[in-house]
Formats: sequence, C-alpha cells, structure tokens
Amino acid sequence: MVGKRKNPADNALPPRVYRGKTQYEFHPASGGSISLCPLDSLIPVVWAKYEQANNYRNERKNLEHLINQFFLSADFMALAAETQKDYKRNSTRLLPVFGKMHPDNVKPQHIRKYMDKRGTKSKTQANHEKRFLSRVYRWGYERGITKGNPCSGVRQFKEEARDRYITDAEYEALYSVAPATVRIAMEIAYLCCARQSDVLSLTKSQLLDDGIFICQGKTGKKQIKAWTERLKKVIDLADSLPASQGVNSIYVLHQPNGNRYTRDGFNSSWAKARAKASVLHPELTFDFTFHDLKAKGISDLEGSLSEKQAISGHKSIGQTARYNRKTEIVPVVGGQKK
Repeated sequence: MVGKRKNPADNALPPRVYRGKTQYEFHPASGGSISLCPLDSLIPVVWAKYEQANNYRNERKNLEHLINQFFLSADFMALAAETQKDYKRNSTRLLPVFGKMHPDNVKPQHIRKYMDKRGTKSKTQANHEKRFLSRVYRWGYERGITKGNPCSGVRQFKEEARDRYITDAEYEALYSVAPATVRIAMEIAYLCCARQSDVLSLTKSQLLDDGIFICQGKTGKKQIKAWTERLKKVIDLADSLPASQGVNSIYVLHQPNGNRYTRDGFNSSWAKARAKASVLHPELTFDFTFHDLKAKGISDLEGSLSEKQAISGHKSIGQTARYNRKTEIVPVVGGQKK
C-alpha cells in the first residue's frame, strides 16, 4: 500500500507517481522507474501519461504479447515456412478471444468453451488452433513466462482419417482440363508421393542425373526419386512454362516473373481446375484435396506396406497405412490360388 504524501500538493498525483529532478516518475510495484513528463506539466497531463504507461505494461503481460514473442523466437523461425503460415493464421482466430487476457488467467475451461464453439464450424480447425496455442504456452512455460499450459488435459475432437482414393478416371479427367502449372504439380505429387510444399519449392538444382532430390519439409527425410519416362516428361513440360524476357527462374514450377507459386496462389488455380472438371465431367466426383494425390501415389505403388514405407519416406508404417487407400481385392471362397 502506498503511504501518505509528504507534500500535500502531491495528493493529486496518480498512485506511485513522484517528482524526480526534472520529470514526474512512475515507480511500479514490480520495481524500476518510468519517466512520464516534465515537472511543469499540468496534472491532467500527468494522469494521461500514467495511464499510457500502465496500458503499455498491461499489454506486455497479455497473451497477444506472448504470441508475438513466440513469433520472434528461434523456435518459430526453425519451423517450415508453411507451418509458420499456418500458425499465423491460427493466431488470427485466437487473438480476438484471448489476446487481451493475461496468459495465466486463461484456464482449461476457457479452452474447452472455445473448442466447443469453434467445433460447430470446424472440428479440424479447432484442433489445429488448440495445438498452436499449446505450442505457444509450452514455449512460454519453458522460459518462465507462464505458470503452466491451460491446453494440457483438454481433449481434442476426434478427427476421422481420410480414406478418399482418387480413381484413375478422376485423375485423368482433372488432368485433361487443368492448366500446365496444375498438371505439372499433380504429376510430381503423384509420381514422387510428395507433399504440396515440397512440390512448390522444388528447384532446378534438385534435378540430378539419378533423379529428383527431395528433402521432405515435414520429416526431413532425404530421397532421390529415380527417373522414369513419365517423370522426365513432367520436367520437360515444366521447362516450357512461360517466363518474362530475361527471366531464368530457379524453380521447376514458376510464375512468369520467376517467383515460385505460393500455397494460396496455387490453390486458387487448383480450385478452378476442379470446378471446371466438375462441369465437364458431371458423372465424376472431384471432392478430393491436393494432398490426396500423395495418397493415390502410395496406394498405386506395388509391393508390401513396408516397401511402400521405404519409398514414401514415412517415419512409421502406421503413417504409410493411412495413405494406402486403394480398396484391396481379395478372393472369394473357392477362388483362392492353390
């Protein structure tokens, strides 16, 4: 509790504000001193500066500040570019709800309430946003910024594993109407069982004598995808992509100005191609995602699940099993080979 003022004239000053040598100074309970304004300032000005200083201190304690700190951290910078973009997008959903709260005032019941409400629109996104917030709190806890992680113990929604298999007819129909950029990306993703981010970031320096070198952005697995005639034709098609005069891009899949395609930019072309295919081929369904192309590639590979794992680069055979979506053909009674 602040004691009585020695000079009664100072009773009009805000709490913990005193006269310094040349400035009014604010001495927070946590220690230190903050200069507010010159001693000849009017009392309303002193109060205004005091409020500004208090607001600044409070902002530095809220969850928005913690998230911004995380975004500037080495941990965040070490993440893949697409993961960084996803985390930034997740934060835009969370900040309007929790941004002004002190991190330690956010409780598990608040997270549960957010999850339940967000889950009415998208259970998957609710899970993503909760995982991001948990990552931020874990980072803060390890550095003594937060007392705990309110996301711990809060159950996520059960996500149904995707089992969508793209048929050859669907693939060929979409390929036939898609622009060159989408056709190239489709073929590389399918033939190399590659993720979209690895396809869009592919550079010409990764085209080696033995095949295409790909270091998976998610797992870090390094592989050379051996050449086939079909894979070589894809690269030949990529070489014919238009470029502005004097532009020589380092990317296999590039815009006319030489830059790589962003995920959002490419997804726009992908969506238009699927919409066009739906109109021209109403007998087929195009409700699959670009990531399902990797699953089609793994499903179409010959060999056992362990052999497919070695080619796909997955860390576990369980991951490969989730991508192996082609319906198995089994014999009926009396149809087994002897």
